[in-house]
Amino acid sequence: MLNHPDHQHLRATRRSFLGRTTAGLGAIALGTLLRPDALSAEVQVPRWSGVVNPLHFQPKAKRIIHLYMAGGPSHLETFDHKPKLAEMHGKPMPESLTKGKQIAQLQGQKLTCLAPQWPFQQFGKSGLHICSKFPLIGSLADELCLIRSMQTEQINHDPAHTLFNTGNANPGRPAIGSWLTYGLGDATQDLPNFVVLSSVGKGGQAQPIASRQWSSGFLPSRLQGVEFRSQGEPVLYATNPAGIDQTRQRDAIDAIQSLNQLHVDLFDDPEAQTRIAQYELAYRMQASVPSLMDLSQEPQKVLEKYGTTGADGTFAGNCLLARRMAERGVRFIQVYHRAWDHHGNVKGSIDTTAKEVDRATWALLTDLKERGMLNDTLILFGGEFGRTPMAQGSGRDHHIAGYAYLLAGGGIRGGVSYGETDEFGYNAVKDIVQIRDLHATLLQLMGIDHQRLSVKFQGLEMKLTGVEEARVLHDILA
Repeated sequence: MLNHPDHQHLRATRRSFLGRTTAGLGAIALGTLLRPDALSAEVQVPRWSGVVNPLHFQPKAKRIIHLYMAGGPSHLETFDHKPKLAEMHGKPMPESLTKGKQIAQLQGQKLTCLAPQWPFQQFGKSGLHICSKFPLIGSLADELCLIRSMQTEQINHDPAHTLFNTGNANPGRPAIGSWLTYGLGDATQDLPNFVVLSSVGKGGQAQPIASRQWSSGFLPSRLQGVEFRSQGEPVLYATNPAGIDQTRQRDAIDAIQSLNQLHVDLFDDPEAQTRIAQYELAYRMQASVPSLMDLSQEPQKVLEKYGTTGADGTFAGNCLLARRMAERGVRFIQVYHRAWDHHGNVKGSIDTTAKEVDRATWALLTDLKERGMLNDTLILFGGEFGRTPMAQGSGRDHHIAGYAYLLAGGGIRGGVSYGETDEFGYNAVKDIVQIRDLHATLLQLMGIDHQRLSVKFQGLEMKLTGVEEARVLHDILA
């Protein structure tokens, strides 16, 4: 259990339980006699104010949109230009690079170099090298920071997702969005603070994404992420059933909330407090979500800019929804695009997937900039790991020793490249960035010192960045 006043479960002996319960019921009975409307009054839910108050730093970002390229994008066909690898196409990979290293499906097989399958171009005044299949993203080069020295510890999808989202490969830890809400408090009362959207692409195997990737872990469950479906009913079971109008729904919720409040008063149970908060949020979402998800309100030129017909379940449609959520105060938005597991035909798959994400990513960044929101909206674009410079037939295997991430907006320097991999794109060799370093940097941009955001759990002070040393990437901050 959490050693925190908000998280204590009060334990009662049988005698004290009966004594408190009868006293409580007697007080309730007396109260209803004196004030009959007491149990039907709407429960007032306190706003979660967060534990970081005041903020540790002046924040440079108010919200984060994570364009999560699930499956492991190849850095060699996106943001990491490697002419030497092209020269070595078809030749053996140097054993000095691969010997004793962790490899997924290529373990024990002959390792040959696979050249980048599409050419790179230099974009903008900064001259950043970006794959030619992403010309619209490339047109924003002077707004972008490319980290080319990411590393991770997990070589399979699910634990790699878990490590990236929670800072630990073991399930049960809070996700980034939950930590942010825990630290900063509620940013909106009519929508969740942490929302997840998902789309499935046509260019690669769509690995499943488990809901534990947006779990609140050992933090209060009211802080967990909420998955919105971009087609059909956005949030399951949030709409009223046939024959139930808002008045009857309000009456039912008031009755349930009164019972929940009795439980809170007797036992100070944080999960009962969560139920109260979530019932109220769900009720408010019945009014706010339909308007949010109705993309028919958007001008046709905006739909064309993103390349979507509306709430069509595509990555483009979800990027537009992400902008609308950001406008309405949602603090952390994850947009998963499950399309990047390119074990075969990496050339054709990149061609397909680039068409799915290039325009939409460009549209989101330019749309935010036009609305004056990019300066305080941090954008991340990348996946759980990269792909090998070695061929797996016509594709690439999972790779953890060096890969790339794109950042833009909220407090990030534009037109810069940070870190390097070797000339084969195998190992990160300069300014190596671990996931905990990226997490520390995100928290800093939101006004939080990663070393001071913690909660006691099972006798330990738990942090998003864990117990190993993490560093803020000051060189990429504006």
